[in-house]
Amino acid sequence: MVSIQVLCVGKLKEKHFAAACDEYSKRLSGSCKLTITELSEERLPESPSPTQIDGALAKEASAILAKLPKAGKLVALCVEGSLLSSPQLAQRFNTWMVEGVSHITFLIGGSFGLHPSVKAKAHLCLSMSPMTFPHHLARVMVLEQIYRAFQITAGTRYHK
Repeated sequence: MVSIQVLCVGKLKEKHFAAACDEYSKRLSGSCKLTITELSEERLPESPSPTQIDGALAKEASAILAKLPKAGKLVALCVEGSLLSSPQLAQRFNTWMVEGVSHITFLIGGSFGLHPSVKAKAHLCLSMSPMTFPHHLARVMVLEQIYRAFQITAGTRYHK
């Protein structure tokens, strides 16, 4: 069974997002070994300078890199990433699993995104949409798309 890690910068505080994440985690329990890891987001002033933002992203990058497994695939969610349909994401999963990949990490950055050094390590930079979403909602969306990918592969009616 493939292991999927959702690595998130920032704590999920909103109950409605937490409930949705719990629901998809339950649904995924039969398809993969899912872990959700939260890392602290660096605190910044109200109007941070580009230097302050870069420094915070660099500190977050160190924490992220320390939590990544030595093997497996890394999918970094970032606005400049590729746009994939749900069937295309399912196909990517299938390809990786046929290649023997046993661990996939989805990485969701904080409010200011991800440091370039982390994006450079990604096997796939993925954009959820050209629109902007709160990074806490992105967690729900990623879990739903992972679930959908497994359902597409299984040929269920969920994707219809």
